[in-house]
Amino acid sequence: MLLSSCLEGLDYSVVKGEVNIEIDSIAFDSREVLKKSIFVAISGFSTDGHNYINKAIEGGAVAIIIEKDVDTDPNITTIKVENSRLALACIASNFYHRPTQKLNMVGITGTNGKTSISYFIKVLLERQAKKTGVIGTMGTLIGERKVETPNTTPESLTLQRICDEMVNEAVDYCIMEVSSHALDLNRVSFCAFQTGIFTNLTPDHLELHKDMAHYFEAKSKLFDMTHRANIINNDNAYGKQLIERSKLRGYAKTISYGLTEQSDVYAKEIAYFIDHSIYTAVTPIGQIKIRVNIPGEIYIYNSLAVVAWGVFEGFTLEDIAAGIDALKGVKGRFETVYADKKRRVVIDFAHTEDGLEKALDALRPFTKGRLLLVFGVYAAPGALGLDKRIAMGKVAALKSDLCFVTSDNPKEQDPNAIIADVVQAIESEKGQYIAIVDRQEAIERALETLKEGDVLLISGKGHETAQVIGKVEVPFNETEIVINKMKQINRMQ
Repeated sequence: MLLSSCLEGLDYSVVKGEVNIEIDSIAFDSREVLKKSIFVAISGFSTDGHNYINKAIEGGAVAIIIEKDVDTDPNITTIKVENSRLALACIASNFYHRPTQKLNMVGITGTNGKTSISYFIKVLLERQAKKTGVIGTMGTLIGERKVETPNTTPESLTLQRICDEMVNEAVDYCIMEVSSHALDLNRVSFCAFQTGIFTNLTPDHLELHKDMAHYFEAKSKLFDMTHRANIINNDNAYGKQLIERSKLRGYAKTISYGLTEQSDVYAKEIAYFIDHSIYTAVTPIGQIKIRVNIPGEIYIYNSLAVVAWGVFEGFTLEDIAAGIDALKGVKGRFETVYADKKRRVVIDFAHTEDGLEKALDALRPFTKGRLLLVFGVYAAPGALGLDKRIAMGKVAALKSDLCFVTSDNPKEQDPNAIIADVVQAIESEKGQYIAIVDRQEAIERALETLKEGDVLLISGKGHETAQVIGKVEVPFNETEIVINKMKQINRMQ
């Protein structure tokens, strides 16, 4: 493809060289440059691509995209832009022939609930013989083929390549979890979303966004990019703001969902059970009974979003209900990994104070004995993450009977310092706790503590099978830890 074609739709200036040259690949990491590459120099958080321009040229780059004034080889075409990340998204979209315009793109954003909504929609579509692609926290699926990606929403170059693969493999719908990082860092710029779904907004990622106002503004960007419909939680305060914005913009239909009649799609006659919930969904085209096989109020909301989306897409209520019922669970989402007549162990991805509170609230009515909790907190170091550590500690103290405070993914932080902040918050609420830095030891100790009627929630990591300590990913499978330990305990009893 000609460089000039890659640059279509982008504001740029030619510093030197020609734009009518052939391009065979794109890279933003100098180590991945090939012959006839465009190298896009991005100013990152820990490194700056502008420092690797010469290495990229040595690797075969024939064109360089910059956002800073730097000296480059006079024989290499150099293009200057205002924002290299935005330029990367544009160039990648053009290079892969704008693949998102050839897919029915569903973007899902919010603090909690994105993954389960993705899989509800996936199952619903597949029951209607629609081939799907999923991009999100649990990885990327093209049909049933799994593609490894490092982020919930991949960098724009990877994202456009994946969408091109989906087009080539005749995928009908691409269901994408859209993170606030992706929106803020232009990873999804130049993506053509047909519909957007908003779940909720509660404190998270404030080390990047600084405060809730900026976090909300990042999330709301998705709903400037949709062409057909915005489906929004009417019971969340930020959702209400988004509904008003969406209606004012007017170029995509706004559909609200919630638990009251004030929403376009709502639930009534809700009944909660330990392993599922049942309710009646009221929609503009009628009512239907819905069974959700993941318990708790949050999954009522998540399934309602799917009902609203399905009605808009033209599916029958019967097909929507059958699709939701067909999903028997999602790995690490309120997943019972051990249960006998006396005890139950549940693993959940809840890693925010709101998610943790909702998970514990969902379990409390079905707990005859004590409600125990194993959790850790990953947050930014120092003052930036202190609010989250305090909030999580207070929820644990108020909502559980005994909590085991441990590590999550401490990365390069001091886990003892993180735990100390959490413990201080627990003590302020007079909560009962045991602090154990080693997460496996904490889980095993909690399992040894289980008595008849007790329920244990292990929260924070969910589907993840590794723990990040320092810069190293250590294999860590909580389901296996629970099963192996309970076998040992049962042998001894």
